[in-house]
Amino acid sequence: MNEVISLIKNHRSIRKFKNEPVTEQQLNEIISAAQCASTSSNVQAYSVIAATDPALKKQLAELAGNQAYIEECPVFLIWCADLHRLDQVTAGHMAGRESYVDSTENFIVATVDAALAAQTAAVAAESLGLGIVYIGGVRNRIAELSELLNLPELVYPVFGMCLGVPDQEPGIRPRLPVEAVLHRNGYNEERIQEPVQAYDQTMQRYLSERTGGKRDTPWSQIMADRLAEPIRLHMREFLSGKGFMKK
Repeated sequence: MNEVISLIKNHRSIRKFKNEPVTEQQLNEIISAAQCASTSSNVQAYSVIAATDPALKKQLAELAGNQAYIEECPVFLIWCADLHRLDQVTAGHMAGRESYVDSTENFIVATVDAALAAQTAAVAAESLGLGIVYIGGVRNRIAELSELLNLPELVYPVFGMCLGVPDQEPGIRPRLPVEAVLHRNGYNEERIQEPVQAYDQTMQRYLSERTGGKRDTPWSQIMADRLAEPIRLHMREFLSGKGFMKK
């Protein structure tokens, strides 16, 4: 195992941060590294908003489900899929041609681009001794949050990311066995149940140790409970209203 793989495998979500700033140089290096992530056809269809103003972070925390660490971290990054920039800068080159900027394919491209850049930023941040946690809660009240950040049509917040100096050392959450996710030369239906059953036992031990025996729910049960909960069903209407996936 080399240093890069060791760093990646040591990832854990940080929800408590020291009262220390993220320097402008660190932030610029992290975003510059993120820009080196792969991007479909070099469209680079994402933007990042760095929220550092305490009043703004307080509002964002409320909209994201009152998650205190959004307020407490020195920098809160909002990673956005952005087709607006592409639409604006190509308009003068279209010469009467129809634009497919609002296609479902381009929506996927922008979302994937944002995710690839964000994860590259996460690795870069951790290499500098910083910690991060992703915040899907920015989609809880996404219309209000988008208005607060002045996001134009064809831009939507995919997720947030708290960034700062860690003030905790949480354990590393176990992942599914490689056998559960790696298929060779085609999808193998037979590789589903057995690895997940083993992972259920691993997660039961992990949760029991983490909670002092108060919780030992198997992963598959946690996922079943999640699928039975109607989460953020407003997203389709919101995205349609923002101009995405019209074609």
